[in-house]
Amino acid sequence: MRTSIFIDDELGAQLKQAAKASGLSLSAFLANAGRRALQASPTKKKPFKLITYGSQGVYPDICLDRTSELIAAEDRETFRGTES
Repeated sequence: MRTSIFIDDELGAQLKQAAKASGLSLSAFLANAGRRALQASPTKKKPFKLITYGSQGVYPDICLDRTSELIAAEDRETFRGTES
C-alpha cells in the first residue's frame, strides 16, 4: 500500500536515523514499528467501581444515590453546633 504521512522534521530525522542504524528502509522500519504496536497487548485496567452506599464510603449510613438524603446530611454537618 502506498500512502503519505505528515510528521515533523525532527521526528522524521530520528526515524530515518533509526531505520539506517537497523539496516532497514524507512518504509520497512515504519511497517515493523506499526506491526509491533498492533501486536502489543493492551494493559488491562481494573474497572473503576464507585461506592455510593455501605461501610466503605464517605457517608456509610447514607445512600448517595438518594440526593435528598445527601443534602440533608450535608446540612446537618454544616449547621451542627450553630443552633443556640
